[in-house]
Amino acid sequence: MSVVTPAPSRLSLYLDLIRWNRPAGWLLLLWPTLAALWLAADGFPGWHLVAVFTLGTILMRSAGCCINDVADRDFDRHVKRTAQRPVTSGRIGTAEALGLGAGLAVVAFLLVLTTNFATIAWSFIGLFLTLLYPFAKRAVSMPQAVLGVAFSFGIPMAFAAVQAGPALELLVSPGGSLELTPAGIWRGVQASVPVWAWVLLLGNLFWVVAYDTEYAMVDRDDDLKIGMKTSAITLGRFDVAAVTGCYLVFLAIWTLAVWSRVHPGVWLSTMALALAQVVWHHRLIRDRTREGCFQAFRINHWLGFTAFGGVVAGLAWR
Repeated sequence: MSVVTPAPSRLSLYLDLIRWNRPAGWLLLLWPTLAALWLAADGFPGWHLVAVFTLGTILMRSAGCCINDVADRDFDRHVKRTAQRPVTSGRIGTAEALGLGAGLAVVAFLLVLTTNFATIAWSFIGLFLTLLYPFAKRAVSMPQAVLGVAFSFGIPMAFAAVQAGPALELLVSPGGSLELTPAGIWRGVQASVPVWAWVLLLGNLFWVVAYDTEYAMVDRDDDLKIGMKTSAITLGRFDVAAVTGCYLVFLAIWTLAVWSRVHPGVWLSTMALALAQVVWHHRLIRDRTREGCFQAFRINHWLGFTAFGGVVAGLAWR
């Protein structure tokens, strides 16, 4: 007698759609964002901002999954790892998935509204990048670079949330009145994010390229068949060297950006631990097996946590 498996509930399908049981995805966004908050505040930024950016990160990553699965539904059915995703398998309709994604994004935006004008302004650019990435895979040979900017945009937003003062000051003209012109407002928004925050974003971009290339290496055979563009395909036999190099560039740029702001000894100890993880990643991906590459991707959040821990401890022990 055969056993009939009950159909999954709507809630379980929604949780599967947003990858609720795979927190590694939102952790990859969370650690650099929290590190930026600590650096911008020169220490603990306060529970309000920690809560806003933690919840906002989870919500926007979940919304991004909804958009990505709708955009890739015709491709995903040809990929072993993604063929049973709720949208791809038809268990959730495209309109329903987009509605869920929009709802999550609205809740995230309501959280941003509790910060300041500059953060709100930068959030629109972050949303645009979130919407852009799923379609970049059709036209850009290194779509992981687009993802790198999107996944790193919590960094300038974190600085804007902490350092809103300069943005407001630049809205005041020499005569003492508010300069509420588009140019004046944009100048104020730009002033909320210092140059070294963009340096952190650049470094984080290399980390995203590294771990998402590992992710793309898992599906390389399937992606070649369906014509998907990924860094794993573009880099070819140089993929392992490029991934390792991107990890090293990430750590080097972040060291350059934070060196004068944290305890050097603490940061060097952190980097030693991070480099040990890079060596482990190289061992996992050097044979290009699906299992090894997927495991390397899944453990990347520990590298992000290491960098975050180095920032927190380095600021506390100066």
